[in-house]
Amino acid sequence: PGARPFRTFRWLAAFVPWLAASPVAATNYEVGPGRALAAIAEVPWEALGPGDTVQIHYRPEPYREKWVIGRSGTAQAPIVVRGELGPNGERPVISGDQATTPPALDYTGESRGVLKIGTSNVPPESLPEHIVVENLEIRSAHAAYTFRDDHGVTQSYAQNAAALYVERARHLTIRNCVLHDSGNGLFVGAFYGDTRDITIEGNWIHGNGNAGSIYEHNTYTAAIGIVYADNRFGPLRAGASGNNLKDRSAGLVVRNNWIEGGNRQLDLVDGEDTQVIVDDPSYRETFVYGNVLIEPDGAGNSQIIHYGGDSGDEAIYRKGTLHLFHNTVVSNRSGNTTLLRLSSDAEFADVRNNVLYVAATGD
Repeated sequence: PGARPFRTFRWLAAFVPWLAASPVAATNYEVGPGRALAAIAEVPWEALGPGDTVQIHYRPEPYREKWVIGRSGTAQAPIVVRGELGPNGERPVISGDQATTPPALDYTGESRGVLKIGTSNVPPESLPEHIVVENLEIRSAHAAYTFRDDHGVTQSYAQNAAALYVERARHLTIRNCVLHDSGNGLFVGAFYGDTRDITIEGNWIHGNGNAGSIYEHNTYTAAIGIVYADNRFGPLRAGASGNNLKDRSAGLVVRNNWIEGGNRQLDLVDGEDTQVIVDDPSYRETFVYGNVLIEPDGAGNSQIIHYGGDSGDEAIYRKGTLHLFHNTVVSNRSGNTTLLRLSSDAEFADVRNNVLYVAATGD
């Protein structure tokens, strides 16, 4: 009997570390008509953890809500925000027009997007990792619209607001979403130098930009390691002069996309936001292949692709090789078409096995 307490203590000492190391069960949050949660605001965004899934179910009227994701999953158990499709394949609509931020959240840059990822006070500041956002239609982050912030104050969106605004993230996948009716459809920033491994696949991105402005685009991205795959890009908002896909990344891959319209279809320029991108070895190699690039008549610049830089500081231009192959380029311009512009004598391109069609005669 005198030895029993010791044996019990020894068993507890072995059990407690195992208990601490065991994974916490993931939670599934269902939002929508007839579900446990009626509103997106009822999801505990400030407390999500690895493996948690938020299912936003389709309903005919938009969800007029906006929020931030500032938590992390893991490679094996990402945080997933998923739209559950309607009876005819409709995605749930998240509209920034008259949207409301949950009072439980607190984050800067509310005027920059409908759904924001990274940089917040509540949840506490962190670098969100292993996030998946899929099957949502996110729209109307535009200066013409207003929203109510987490303090209940009505604000207007910024000129460069985005349907999906990524300030910081790692291992982020944006899949099968529609991003439109915004200043930028998608904005990915590299201000902190730690945004990396971004996958943008199977989305439909169109109708963004601001009339008369060259500074907002269907997508505007900067990261280390970014892949655009199997997306459909449509023309920008009527009268907008931005580009379709504008990028300042290292390790950029653009493959198997349909890209139609824009001042340029592809504007691949310097990483002016941070030296971290410029110093990354993958900054010198850019791959564009398997795409269909369509130039409507009167769509703006005669250049389909621009590679190198636009800041005027040639020291930070890409100065590497654009690998351009297996693409189909269709130009319906009545005037000249320029396939590719290299910004300086230090830019290189390996261009092969592309199909080029122009409607106009030329010399």
